[in-house]
Amino acid sequence: MTWLSITIAGIITYFTRMTMIALVDRDLLGEKVKAVLSYVPSAVFPAIIFPGIFINDYGTFIEMNDPKIFGAIVAILVGYFSRSVIATILSGLTSYWVIIFLL
Repeated sequence: MTWLSITIAGIITYFTRMTMIALVDRDLLGEKVKAVLSYVPSAVFPAIIFPGIFINDYGTFIEMNDPKIFGAIVAILVGYFSRSVIATILSGLTSYWVIIFLL
């Protein structure tokens, strides 16, 4: 019964979000709305990523020598120079794992 509820909730969530993408005609949106919506990904991304880097499981800030910070710095540098999302993710994760497992 629990899995059925989760599946139904997932389907309802999918369709409510998909309808806005599929049914809204982009030509109906004004230029100001399009300009404002173009900033949404760059505003949401840090709100998702930064708490995962700087806040621990107890809700307090981590110390500056935490491996997550070094992995984030490597990812930022690789992302800046490569402009590749895949390279950024892989370099950040790899550097984080190397620091954790080898040091």
